[in-house]
Amino acid sequence: MILWTLLILASLAATPLLMARLGAPDYGVPGSDSAKVQQLLSKHFSGLGAEQDLVVFQTRSGTLDEPANRQAVTHILDAVRGSQHVAAVVGPFDAQAKNQVSQDRTAAFGLVGVDGTTGQLAKRTAAVQKAVRSASSGPVQAWLTGYSPVTNDLTVVENADSERAESIGMPVALIVLLFALGALVAALLPLLLAIAGLCVTFGVITLLSYAMKADSFLVAIVTMIGMGIGIDYALFVVSRFREEMARRHIDRTTPDSSERRAALADCASASLATSGRTVLFSGAIVAISMCSLLVVNSPVFREIGVGVAAVVVCTLLAAWTLLPAVLVALGPRVNKGSLPGRLQPSEVRADGSAADGNWARWAHAVMRRPVLACVLVAAVLALCALPLGSLKYGIDLGINSLAGRPSAQAQQVLTRSFGAGLVSPIEVVITGKSDQPLDAAGQNATATLEEQLTKDGRVGSVDRTVSDNRVLLTVVPSVPVDSTSATALVAHIRHDLAPAAEANGSQIRVGGATAEFADVSHETSSKIPLILLIVLLVTVVFLLFILRSLALPLKAIAMNLLATAASVGITIAVFQWGWASGLLHFRSVGFLQVYIPITVFVMLFGLSMDYEVFLIRRMQEAWRQTGDNVEAIASGVEHTARPIAAAAAIMVAVFGSFVTAGVLELKQFGLALAIAVALDATLVRLVLVPAFMRLLGRWNWWLPGSGFGTDALSDRSEQRTPMREPV
Repeated sequence: MILWTLLILASLAATPLLMARLGAPDYGVPGSDSAKVQQLLSKHFSGLGAEQDLVVFQTRSGTLDEPANRQAVTHILDAVRGSQHVAAVVGPFDAQAKNQVSQDRTAAFGLVGVDGTTGQLAKRTAAVQKAVRSASSGPVQAWLTGYSPVTNDLTVVENADSERAESIGMPVALIVLLFALGALVAALLPLLLAIAGLCVTFGVITLLSYAMKADSFLVAIVTMIGMGIGIDYALFVVSRFREEMARRHIDRTTPDSSERRAALADCASASLATSGRTVLFSGAIVAISMCSLLVVNSPVFREIGVGVAAVVVCTLLAAWTLLPAVLVALGPRVNKGSLPGRLQPSEVRADGSAADGNWARWAHAVMRRPVLACVLVAAVLALCALPLGSLKYGIDLGINSLAGRPSAQAQQVLTRSFGAGLVSPIEVVITGKSDQPLDAAGQNATATLEEQLTKDGRVGSVDRTVSDNRVLLTVVPSVPVDSTSATALVAHIRHDLAPAAEANGSQIRVGGATAEFADVSHETSSKIPLILLIVLLVTVVFLLFILRSLALPLKAIAMNLLATAASVGITIAVFQWGWASGLLHFRSVGFLQVYIPITVFVMLFGLSMDYEVFLIRRMQEAWRQTGDNVEAIASGVEHTARPIAAAAAIMVAVFGSFVTAGVLELKQFGLALAIAVALDATLVRLVLVPAFMRLLGRWNWWLPGSGFGTDALSDRSEQRTPMREPV
C-alpha cells in the first residue's frame, strides 16, 4: 500500500503537466491526399504558416472606417504580429487583403499564419488567442478562430462536461454499490480503487504524451472507462471476499489472531483465484481488443487504443495488488455500515441459499420456455439493429457546443457576414507530375478548375496563390466545414473535377480539415473487417482457454455481435436520425463521429466479457460439482445476477452521465456505451444466456478431447439434486 500511495502522489503531481499538454485531436491519415497537401504547403507555401487562422473583428458601435475603430483593429493586429511563431498576418485594410470587410462595414477578419507541427499548434494558437483577448478591450471586439482555436475552446468545454458527468455518475454509483454490497465501507472500496487506477493512468499518459498526442476527448474517455471498469472489477472481488468470509464464519466477533489473519489471507487468495481471475482475463481481452484500433492508420485511434489499454492495465494492477491488501487489512470491518439483513446479498446472510433465491427462480422461469425467450430477445435486438444499414461517418468539430467561447463568437460573426466555411477552407494544391511546376496546359486546366469551383453553389469564394508555377486554390465553402455538404464537395473535387484536369498532365491534391475528415472516414471503413477479425479471434481464443468449452465462446460471440449491433443501431436512430434530440438537447448533424461505432464495438466486446466470464465460470463451478446443467445455470445466475446487475447499473450511470455533455461526441459515446451495457446485462446475460444454455444442455461444457468437464457420465440436466455451495 505504501508503493501505491507513492504512485498515486507522483501521478497527481504529474497530472497538471498532462492538462497543459492537451492539444487538438489529430484526425490525419499518413500518406493520404490531405497529408500530402500539408507537405506541399510546407514546401512551397511556407510563408502562409502551417495553419491559417482568423482574427474576427466586430465593432461595438459605428463602422470599421471610423478612425477610433480602425486604430483599434491595428492595435489588435500589432499584438498578433508580436506573438511568437506567427508567420504572417494580413489585416482587413492591408494592400493584399481580399474581401475581408463585410458589406455593412461593421465586421472584418484578418488572416493569421501560425508555424509549427500538429502537436505544437494548439499551444501556439492559444498564445495568439491570449494576445487577441488582451488587446481587444477598446471599441472593437476581436476573437481568434480556426481549427486549433476551436479545439482549444473545445478542450475547456469537454473538461467541464467531464467534471459535470462525474458529479452525477459518482453519487449514483455509490448508492448502487451500497445496495449491491449492503455495507457502506464495502461500497466505498470500488470507488476508491477506480480513483486510484485513474490517478496512476493519468501519470502513465503524461509520460506517453511525450511520444504521442493527447487531447481532452481522450481524457474524458479514459475517465469514463476507468471509472466504469474500476468499480466493476472491484465490485466482483469485494463481493467474493465477503462471501468467502461468510463461508468461513469470520465476523467482527472473531478474535484478532494469527489464525484470523491467515484466514483473511485465504479469503483474499480465493477471491483472486475466482473473481480476480475473471477480472484478469476480462481486462486482458479489453486491453488486447483496444490495441486492435492501432491497425487504423490515424493518430486519433492510436490515442484511444493506447489510452484505454493503459487505464485497463492500471486498474487490473490495482485490483490485484492494492485491493487485496486493503481487504485483508480491513477484515470484518469491510462490513461496517451494514444495511438491514433483508437487504444483504444472499451469499453473506446466514439463511442464503443458491437454490431458493429470487434470481434462481428467475432463471428457472426463463428456462421453462427457452425457445420463446431466445426468439423474443433476438427479435428485439435485431429490430434495434435495423438502423445500421443507414450508418454514416463524419467529424463534428463541436462548434455548436461552444456557446460563449471566443471561437464560437467569431464563428457567429463569420457566418452572418462572410460564410460558414471560412473557418477552415478546402485547400487544393495543383502541380505538375511528381511535384514539378505547371506547364501551359496545366495552367489552363487550373483556370478551368477554378472557374468550375466558383460556379458551385456550395462554394463561397476561391482564392488563388501562386508559388514557382505551383498553385494553391483556397476554396471557402458556403456550408460548415464539418457538414455532409462540405464532405460531398471534397468528393466532387477529387472524383469529378480533378481527373479532367489531371488528364492534361497536372497533379491535384485536396487537403484541409474537411478533406482530412473524409480521409479518416475512408481509412476507418476500410479497416473495420480487420478489426472485427482481430477482436473475434482474440475473444474466441481467450474464452476457449478460460471456459474449456467450444459452444460457449461461439455463443458469446454471436450474442455480443447482436448486442453491439443493437446499441449502435439505437445510437444511429438517436444521433443520426435525430430521435429524442429535443429530450437530449442536441441538433443532429446527420452522422456519427467516425470513431464511435468501431470503438464501441471493441470496448463492448471487452467489457461484456466481465459478465460473460463471471457468470459462466460460476455456472461451471456448479456443473463440475453436480453434472446438473439446469441447476448449474440457476446457481450461476443466483450468485452473479446481483453483482452483474449492480455493475451494469453503475456503468450505465457513469456512461449515461456523459449524455448531459454539451459536446456531441461525448453524448454519442456515453449513450452508445450505456445502451450497450444495459442490453448486455439484462436481455443477454439474464435472459438469452440461460435460455440458450438450457437448449444446449450438457453440450455447453463439451470441449473436443476433454469431454464434458465433469465426471458425470449421464445427462442429469432435468434432475433437481441439492446443490453444494461452490468452493
